Amino acid sequence: MPPKYTPLKDHDTPIKVLFSGYLITVGIGYMFALIQILLTHGMADGKFGLSVDDIVYSYYGNRSGTVLEQKLDGSMSDKAPDQERFDIIQWVRDGADSDAYKDNGIEQIVQARCVMCHNKEASGIPNFNDYKQLKALTAQDEGATLGSLTRGSHIHMFGISFIFMFVGIIFSFSETTEVKYKCIAVGMPYVFLVTDIVSWWLTKFFPMFAWLVIFAGMGMGVSFMFMWATSILEMWLYKPVYVDGIGVHYQRIKSELAEAGYEEKFNKLMSIIGRLLIELKDIVLVMLEKMQTMTSKK
Repeated sequence: MPPKYTPLKDHDTPIKVLFSGYLITVGIGYMFALIQILLTHGMADGKFGLSVDDIVYSYYGNRSGTVLEQKLDGSMSDKAPDQERFDIIQWVRDGADSDAYKDNGIEQIVQARCVMCHNKEASGIPNFNDYKQLKALTAQDEGATLGSLTRGSHIHMFGISFIFMFVGIIFSFSETTEVKYKCIAVGMPYVFLVTDIVSWWLTKFFPMFAWLVIFAGMGMGVSFMFMWATSILEMWLYKPVYVDGIGVHYQRIKSELAEAGYEEKFNKLMSIIGRLLIELKDIVLVMLEKMQTMTSKK
């Protein structure tokens, strides 16, 4: 039965340009989002690169110190010279007294180094012209606040779901992916998106769920890259990839297996892979239990 839609390769060139322009734009946006994560969450432990500790510090908090200390030693470490950061940290450890804030020159450092970003015009971050907001950061670092989690959750839910909706619509016109796998690819981002948001809240109270944040983020990334690459390749490189290239070899091997009577073996192989994935889930659960034990000992 012929498809009830026009495949991507058969769309008019203006439609291909429209679809490609959107995919390239959101692809660049996705890349910058990853960079932003590396420069914010990825610096939570003071080291470049995203780790489980970064996720724990971002949502649960580093409860061995204050918020201001952790930021000055982490993602904000390059915003002021070492001596000025030391002076601020020392002021915090001495009790963050309001008189010492003025007398010890901390106010001048804050005005020179911080208020260019932390001001009343900036949304979502504290205003350091307001001493009370700065003082609040001298308390123990307990990670993301419930307010910031609520704000971030609804922004991500609305914004990212729209991105995946349009990417999914474009990908739905592809013809090289079987319908059942196409449905999985289109639905996976929403499952991982909800999992990602839920894992933020879980990590806020139970740091062992930091692994789930990373897993959900990777799942969204894989889904996005698969749909993005398939759509671009089918629109512009269908013949060299799917007719003369690697795509046709996969279909040929699968067809030969079926014709030679090995379809049962092929299905068995898929079953084995399924069982391996179940075992992998059990391994992840064991790792989470060990992490919880380590956290409780601390």
